[in-house]
Amino acid sequence: MEVWALVMFAVLFLLLLAGFPVAFTLGAVSLGFGSVFLGLDFFNLLPHRIWGIMTNFTLLAVPLFVFMGVILEKSGIAEELLETMGQLFGRVRGGLAISVVIVGALLAATTGVVGASVVTMAVIALPVMLKNGYSPSLAGGTIATSGTLGQIIPPSIILILLGDVIGVPVGQLFIGAAIPGALLVIGYIAYIGFIAWQNPALAPAISLGSDSTENLGYKILKSLLPALSLILAVLGSIFFGIASPTESAAVGALGAILLAISHRKLSLENLNKAMQQTTRLTSMVFLILIGATAFGLVFVGMGGDKLIFDIFSGLPGGKWGFLILSMVLIFVLGFFLDFIEICFIVVPIIAPIAIHMGLDPLWFALLIALNLQTSFLTPPFGFSLFYLKASAPTLKLQDIYRGVIPFIVIQVIVLALVISFPSLTLWLPSLMDAY
Repeated sequence: MEVWALVMFAVLFLLLLAGFPVAFTLGAVSLGFGSVFLGLDFFNLLPHRIWGIMTNFTLLAVPLFVFMGVILEKSGIAEELLETMGQLFGRVRGGLAISVVIVGALLAATTGVVGASVVTMAVIALPVMLKNGYSPSLAGGTIATSGTLGQIIPPSIILILLGDVIGVPVGQLFIGAAIPGALLVIGYIAYIGFIAWQNPALAPAISLGSDSTENLGYKILKSLLPALSLILAVLGSIFFGIASPTESAAVGALGAILLAISHRKLSLENLNKAMQQTTRLTSMVFLILIGATAFGLVFVGMGGDKLIFDIFSGLPGGKWGFLILSMVLIFVLGFFLDFIEICFIVVPIIAPIAIHMGLDPLWFALLIALNLQTSFLTPPFGFSLFYLKASAPTLKLQDIYRGVIPFIVIQVIVLALVISFPSLTLWLPSLMDAY
């Protein structure tokens, strides 16, 4: 029966690659294999599992953070940030690309919605970069990669989901992700600076004129202060123990509404669209989670977890061999599966093994989050690549692919650093506990 559990996993993978809807495929495969090998009475356990998901207070942060991101997308804050950062760094070689990275990091810390960040920066920044002589591959790669920072820089939806799946406090995940996120930003900026220094024609400096630099300090303060205030309200309240992640998500949603009001962008139409988009995305996440719960229930019932544990336990190198293999597995699956699918299908299988082998669950969760970020950039199913191509039809797909490769290498290097030096992720959470 354990072998048939692996067959069930293979059938699921093939059906997902064929393009069948994820949530319903998970449910159908689970029901089919579970009925044959375990009987229909086995599914009496399922309603209790689903009820546990629906009443999970931590997961309430998902719709709240999504709503916050969607409202901020419509508030015009991204346009202000891009314009101001472009004026601040534009005179430097590669300055426009550096501006995109910084704005991507700020949007990640406020909105956390990858698609919105990529589309916004593609519409606003890409034409300016191409007009000023930037290499299409560098411009496209920078925009696609900067938009994915919302996966690792909190508040991140994937960190909330991983925290629930692995059983790690979401607040600690948020704080622990700060240094890896900062390392990625530094790595991106260093690469852009090196390229601009080595070949100025790929990322030239631009002349903005005197009108553009007047009152620059005021513009910087005006555009940065709202975003930084919201970041401090959301993450600061968690770090100092004032609010739980779910409560801070509510604070963030309220702050986003106030920012939209201050920018005069909170119309009834925008609010209606934001609520509809939030409902769609949240419903998708929870439907997949329910399907994955059914799949996990049947997989464990058939003994698949024990077989996987025996396979991984027999690997050479002990826990380090397991860690490297699991990271490679997640990286490869990221070429074909969405991060939510990997989070709900693969992570529940390997996380108990990691904990049993003595790996720190907080560290392991952050390694997975870093790894999953690359899934947005790796072809053929990199969602950031799709978002960018849809927003910039004139940009060639080969230029986009060529542009993201160096940034994927940087992500792998940062992942290797975090594996080699666990304190990069564990230091701030330990400080938070001490406080």
